[in-house]
Amino acid sequence: MIDRVLVPMDDSEMAQKALEYALGAFGDAEITVLHVVGKSTPMMGEMAGLALEDDLQTAAEERASEVFDIARKIAEEHDTEITTTVAIGHPARTIIEKSEKFDTVVIGSHSGSIVDRLFVGNVAEKVFRGAPVPVMVIR
Repeated sequence: MIDRVLVPMDDSEMAQKALEYALGAFGDAEITVLHVVGKSTPMMGEMAGLALEDDLQTAAEERASEVFDIARKIAEEHDTEITTTVAIGHPARTIIEKSEKFDTVVIGSHSGSIVDRLFVGNVAEKVFRGAPVPVMVIR
């Protein structure tokens, strides 16, 4: 039985579709939306900027707020409450670590630009291969 669902989200359409799917398929489960701040790019991108902040957690929460606003709106349309959590780190690794406390992960098939996917690799694929729980990849 699926009681706890992790839905990693960024600001992509695929992430929104993953949340929509999770809400429809697992409406009775506790659904947690996770946003990982800290894009792993060749130049360290967002992660380097975050490292310069005085209060990392507050800065991460500010960067996640737009994603969480979208997630709450989608959940409201499904008349469901969700939990939100933000983490700092490498997206795939962080999602895999967090997934241990859940029954399944529902993740969008891709996000970001083609350049990001070429350099970083597909986060969904890494999660699919590395998570200790079943992973549903939504497209």
